[in-house]
Amino acid sequence: MTYLSYFAYMLEEWIAVEYLKKYFFHMVIISVTISAILVFFIVPLTILFFIYLTNVLLIIYQRNGEVKADPLSDVWDSARKTVASFWDIYARIWHGYELHGVENLPEGPGIVVYYHGAIPIDYLYFLSRLFLWKKRLCLSVADHFVFRLPGLKLLLEVTGVMPGTREECLSALKNGHLVSISPGGVREALFSDESYQLMWGNRKGFAQVALDAKVPIIPMYTQNVREGYRMFKERRFFRQLYESTRLPFTPPYGGLPVKFRTYIGEPIPYDPNITTDELVEKTKTAVQALIKKHQTIPGSIWKALLDRFDKHCKTD
Repeated sequence: MTYLSYFAYMLEEWIAVEYLKKYFFHMVIISVTISAILVFFIVPLTILFFIYLTNVLLIIYQRNGEVKADPLSDVWDSARKTVASFWDIYARIWHGYELHGVENLPEGPGIVVYYHGAIPIDYLYFLSRLFLWKKRLCLSVADHFVFRLPGLKLLLEVTGVMPGTREECLSALKNGHLVSISPGGVREALFSDESYQLMWGNRKGFAQVALDAKVPIIPMYTQNVREGYRMFKERRFFRQLYESTRLPFTPPYGGLPVKFRTYIGEPIPYDPNITTDELVEKTKTAVQALIKKHQTIPGSIWKALLDRFDKHCKTD
């Protein structure tokens, strides 16, 4: 019985070893795949987590202070300052964020037009620093799908995010606010790439609003935004899916700590003699000029990382 027991034991051990040998390669592939997914998506998911955490903290602030005032009123400024400080610290640490050209923003109303990265984290950095430096709120026009996201209602209201109908934009400008919009929107986020091509299509509502409100347009662009976060290469299926549903099914990836510098260009003043189409082209040319001046094309992740150590940059 002793020999039989020993033989049975050895047989079990041999079978286990053979089983491991047979499936070891598959286990390695699965482990590497999971690790790659975590590396590719961990930073975008972390940002999403912080955004939802921000909304939760605002809800706690509202309930503890029994705040019932209009979300755009000054009553919320202390909460805005806390939120802006958090995101500004994150921007400094992770992307060495810099903001140049704030002096180009008018004291009164105006429309800020910017290039849309894979995720607009650079724009969030801009909003935060602008509020900390100037205690000024810039209202933001967002895609309709943003308002379908659950659990973000209070955050969107307090930070001034709106669907951006013509009436809403005119009202905000009439009240002296800055209003920002990316004419490329989600389409530009999904399908532009390291070539930094603008994808505005036939979007010209922002120009018509600027003419109706008699306000300037201010171009804006963030250096290396596509090197920090990217989308997978465009595929016809995903493009058709977006065009039919207007929903972003392609997830962003990346999150490398590349250098971000946001440049605000010189304003395009109101001109009663210019047409809407001419103003659109003038604005597009201004944004493209910022890209050409401050961005290596095609974008280079390696150079964008090295920019973290470059203390010499043109700020105008």
